[in-house]
Amino acid sequence: MTAPIESDIDIWADDILVDPYPTYAALREQASVVHLPKNELYVLTRYDAIRNALGDPAAFSSTSIGFNPMVNQALQGTSLASDPPIHTQLRATLSQNLTPRALRGLKVVIDEKADKLVAELATSGGFEAIDALARAFPIEIVADLVGFSGHVKDNMLRWGQAAMQVIGPLNQRTQESFPIAGELYGWCSSVTADDLAPGSIGRGIFDAETRGDIPKGSAGHIIHQYLGAGVDTTIASIGNIVALFGRHPDQFELVRENPELVPAAFAEVLRYWAPVHIWGRKATRDVEIDGVTIPSGAQVGILFGAGNRDPRHYANPDTFDVRRNPVDHLSFGYGPHGCAGQGLAKLEAHAIIEALARRVKTLALSDEVREPSNITRSFEVLQVEKVVAA
Repeated sequence: MTAPIESDIDIWADDILVDPYPTYAALREQASVVHLPKNELYVLTRYDAIRNALGDPAAFSSTSIGFNPMVNQALQGTSLASDPPIHTQLRATLSQNLTPRALRGLKVVIDEKADKLVAELATSGGFEAIDALARAFPIEIVADLVGFSGHVKDNMLRWGQAAMQVIGPLNQRTQESFPIAGELYGWCSSVTADDLAPGSIGRGIFDAETRGDIPKGSAGHIIHQYLGAGVDTTIASIGNIVALFGRHPDQFELVRENPELVPAAFAEVLRYWAPVHIWGRKATRDVEIDGVTIPSGAQVGILFGAGNRDPRHYANPDTFDVRRNPVDHLSFGYGPHGCAGQGLAKLEAHAIIEALARRVKTLALSDEVREPSNITRSFEVLQVEKVVAA
């Protein structure tokens, strides 16, 4: 076993966050594990190394998913930042309302809302896709689902963005976001069942706490996860759907002609442009990967987008192909911490793709703006200059 290859890059440099794929390719060709001294980090770059690490919580602990000590301390006791057996108990309550069976009744409502929104936008001649679609749609869905209203619903966007931003290192983005993330944390620490709509998932989580299914005081942590982890990533994914269909009209036409491709198209969007740039783990012992040792206690960075474009796993990985159907992509994670909300994310994204395929014939993009962000890679502005209704 040997020491890892080193790279002098800063994985959180603005230009890399905006367009990380050339850097991913360079790191991936160096090794499965690359040490980044500037970030005090060991990054995993290849598909098999990432998947194996995500499936091994005994060696790669989730108690250090963030890249600064303050956020890891704040997240202690949450499903996101715990290991089995505590994680297993918290995850069960988080997931019970997100199973395919539990979500089945929501599908009709989500499909109807998506169709109505896209139909209105399709007849507008042009629209800004992030505010009008990518943000508007999931915020409404999650607010209704969990039972948020009033100032909480009004703050969902800024709270969700800040909650992801503070997972990064102690750079300016993180420091500016801590006060906003603190607002969310403070609200989740004081929220009661009465603050949430009757019959909502949020009320159900408090019921589980009352029954003793989860530890006393943990209901707020679970609700934090719905807001902190489930909003910004879905916004990124929906923006990516519009952008990729606009850039690849031939692929959009394939989906329009073959509606059965909708699930495969969304899987390919997630593979091609991972909504999460990097996620953390901590090595609990010396871990050997491809002959290289990650030392015990080291901070590890999971580069989902690098693994999703690994040519060792996917043929022609830099090609966007809706027929690929990469159901094993890494963007939802893998193993015990695989995305608990992926069923809801799929319902929302599939509804948007189906509505676009049904309501839109062509769409042309003009302005595209990505702002560097520590964890989530998304568009800030995405202008659909011309849309032709079907």
